[in-house]
Amino acid sequence: MMTFVEHCDQQNSIIMKPNLHPLDRLIRLIIAAVIAMLYFTEVIAGIPAAILGIVAIILSATALINFCPLYHLLGISTKKQKP
Repeated sequence: MMTFVEHCDQQNSIIMKPNLHPLDRLIRLIIAAVIAMLYFTEVIAGIPAAILGIVAIILSATALINFCPLYHLLGISTKKQKP
């Protein structure tokens, strides 16, 4: 009997394989930090701050989990493949 993870791996679905290069992750975290700095110094406020805040959360989350769902849907990977 096959485990759920083995089944998902065979189907090439659900399993989040890393698809971000370390530089890509760093850039995402820097952009999120800049957005946070702009918010906390009150340079941005209101609706633009809320939209950019959501963008910052998404960028941070994808950088921390090393997986970008949009890249996955588009078939993109910035992570170097092992030969």
